[in-house]
Amino acid sequence: MTNSCDRPVTDCVSVTASEEYIIARLERAGKTLLAMPDKGYKPGLAQRQHEIVRSIWDAFSWTNAPVLRAPAPTMEDIRVMDEVLPDWVLLIPESKVEVRRIVQCRLMVHPLSGVHMYPWRRLGEVMHMDYKGVQRRHAQGIKIIYEGLLKRLTNGYENGSGAEMRH
Repeated sequence: MTNSCDRPVTDCVSVTASEEYIIARLERAGKTLLAMPDKGYKPGLAQRQHEIVRSIWDAFSWTNAPVLRAPAPTMEDIRVMDEVLPDWVLLIPESKVEVRRIVQCRLMVHPLSGVHMYPWRRLGEVMHMDYKGVQRRHAQGIKIIYEGLLKRLTNGYENGSGAEMRH
């Protein structure tokens, strides 16, 4: 089964199509967040001197091997991330901080491999609960986000703004 972000949803929790869309958008935002460069451009880079190779071992050693980085996110990916984070996660009330943390951890998806940074069982260990309980709380958090977005949508129509949830 694929979703609007062209990524299969592999979660074990049964969800509706709209909740599946929310999961896909959260994961896309998490992937974009992790793909963002951690350092900006520094003017000193243009004046950097080239390294001098002192021996053959220095030239062909892998001690300074380049680290694989995800490609820089597109403007559309950044727009989606700005729309989703932190706005959607903050729809989960502070009284349900455990649910909010679980949703935040699950949205972190590695930008190159597409693997969740926190699989269900690892997240269960971190949260000191069974992984099935983590899955239930995640589903609860997604439902809270869905209901909050639905409330915003209906309030937008009642106020005449014509706001709509984009798919």
